[in-house]
Amino acid sequence: MVDIFLWKRFRIVNPPSYAALAMIASYYAHTAFVLLLCAFFIVIVLSFLTSFHIFKESKIFLVILFSLLIGFSLGILARHGKDNNVQMGLLHENINSVSGTLLEDPRSLQTGIGYGILSLDACGSHNGLRADASGNLAVFFPEDSIRDLKEFGRGSGLYLEGTFRSDSRGETFYANSVHITAPASFIESFRTSLRLTILERFSYMQGNNSDWAAFASALLLGVRDNLETNFSENFRSSGTSHILALSGMHLAVISLLLSLLLKPLLGLRPAALVGAVFISLYVFLAGAQPSLLRALIMYLIGVFTLWTSLKTKALSLLALAFIIQLLFQNDSGTTISFMLSYLALFGMLTMGKSINNLLEGKIPMLVSSSLSYSIAAFLITSPLVVYFFGTLRPVGIIAGIIIAPLCTLFMILSLAALIFSFVPLPIWNFFSLLLDFLYSLINRILNVTSMLPGINVREPFFIVILSIIIFVFILLLSAWDEQRRSKIAIFN
Repeated sequence: MVDIFLWKRFRIVNPPSYAALAMIASYYAHTAFVLLLCAFFIVIVLSFLTSFHIFKESKIFLVILFSLLIGFSLGILARHGKDNNVQMGLLHENINSVSGTLLEDPRSLQTGIGYGILSLDACGSHNGLRADASGNLAVFFPEDSIRDLKEFGRGSGLYLEGTFRSDSRGETFYANSVHITAPASFIESFRTSLRLTILERFSYMQGNNSDWAAFASALLLGVRDNLETNFSENFRSSGTSHILALSGMHLAVISLLLSLLLKPLLGLRPAALVGAVFISLYVFLAGAQPSLLRALIMYLIGVFTLWTSLKTKALSLLALAFIIQLLFQNDSGTTISFMLSYLALFGMLTMGKSINNLLEGKIPMLVSSSLSYSIAAFLITSPLVVYFFGTLRPVGIIAGIIIAPLCTLFMILSLAALIFSFVPLPIWNFFSLLLDFLYSLINRILNVTSMLPGINVREPFFIVILSIIIFVFILLLSAWDEQRRSKIAIFN
């Protein structure tokens, strides 16, 4: 049974998956000891697999070994290419000004002040000295500057005066005054203008007592500035905050709508190609958050394989997306959203189907599918969630399978409302009524689920061990269940 289990589980793992595994080891390991430990582990696993004669041909073993070496090298390259450490040419205590380029769209925080990331090029001191600076610096802006910053948008040049702080959590700059020294490029300015136009339409609808407009801005563009504090907090307390973050779910809704519109007119392949262009433009408009970019890369690779008639599996797409994104966006590899995005999808692809097979026939299929993937994502991301936040919220397993479909419907209707808001007839009022009802329903569900307490965990290592045990147990149990069902089928 063990031999059959290993063959079924590991025969589908192809070179991209092994390369991604080695890349993870070399990118996230920070000491030679850990690197040697990872290499030792890989050798042990390969030796274990070959002892069961899974790799009968030496060519397969060499391909896997070559994939591991390539991935290991790429991980080291990505880690050395990561350069987000702030480097100042002056003593930190003397710095009172910085200048650089705004890397992302500025955000308004609940306290009223703004937040953004500045790509540094220079810094200044109290005595008038100026020096070069580099790295990405977190900046807090005064409230009265937010409007102008949002109008100029990402890519604009800034000169800030204020206070520089450096501690164990990193470097930050608290600006007292903001000077916009250079406008963004034409493309970035066009993007900002389009974003503002869309947000103004939602603000117009918000002004007509439509509470849903701020939520629509958050789901479609990732702008949460106008969300009610309690509404946003309830997402976090109910374990469904990932739904608010632009990710693969949001891209899936856009791609589904495009497919329904384009496929009957153009056919499968041309529709996929045109859809790739539209989705790329959407990601450019919304902002290349790590989770959203991961979904875009997977979609583009999927379109490429469709046009070239190459056969691939979802796990291979995930591995290739991980390799590509970590090479070209190596700073994002240490962000929470990047790690949670890949871990959650990895759990769904490896464990979700196994859990679904175990639940098959015991509960309705529609429920079992959503529940299985929700459980898988929760289990595989639990160690990381505990490490960063110290609290697990199991209610998110159930809340997610209820809230996610409602938010999907909400996105579709809000897109329709946005389109009809440009029509000189108040057609969008009909959609506004539906969205008001849907917003109230989501808010009520969040209010109920957010009241259930989370589980505080002080030892992340315990959750890591427990997650691994559960992961292996589910795979073994699923393999046993498949073997049992096959025997029953033969008997019948």
